[in-house]
Amino acid sequence: MHSTLIVARMDVESSAQVARLFSEFDDSEMPHRMGTRRRQLFSYKGLYFHLQDFDGDNGGELIEDAKNDPRFVQISQDLKPFIEPYDPATWRSPADAMGTRFYNWTA
Repeated sequence: MHSTLIVARMDVESSAQVARLFSEFDDSEMPHRMGTRRRQLFSYKGLYFHLQDFDGDNGGELIEDAKNDPRFVQISQDLKPFIEPYDPATWRSPADAMGTRFYNWTA
């Protein structure tokens, strides 16, 4: 399984709106198109964590293919008022906000 973790900034009061946007997005066929198996959103002291698990090891490739889909473009636009880059000086795409896994354990 491939996983990504995006770290950004978010006011905790925006969590309901962000959850609603993702709920609507996840009710479409987009998660299946991208190979998304699970999405989890977390907040902690003004930080936003978006953990996404994908089938197999090709999650990044499937997301690249989906980036131009109008639904992907729309949710990206809809999230802008709520989610801010962790480091605006270096952010160009979500890839610039992805954590690097340095340990993994599975039962």
